Amino acid sequence: MKKFDDYLNQQLENAEFRKEYENMQPEFDVIRALVEARAAKNMTQKQLAERTGINQADISKLENGTRNPSINLLKRLAEGLDMALKIEFVPKQRM
Repeated sequence: MKKFDDYLNQQLENAEFRKEYENMQPEFDVIRALVEARAAKNMTQKQLAERTGINQADISKLENGTRNPSINLLKRLAEGLDMALKIEFVPKQRM
């Protein structure tokens, strides 16, 4: 992992790369939260699909970043995980 972190830090020195990376951060946060919540419940994508009525392939697309979820879809996923959905605005952090 150290090599990736070193590479990422090097790339972040480029202002254009940094801007795009920062713009994508909310999507990364949603993906990470979904995967971590599902893992914490020891659920497979298939199990989550069965509980939510969302196709397993669509859950996979959400988790690999090839599909952007609607708020309603996130609420269904949260319900299937027996969790509440919380969305918030926070101050930007300057690097």
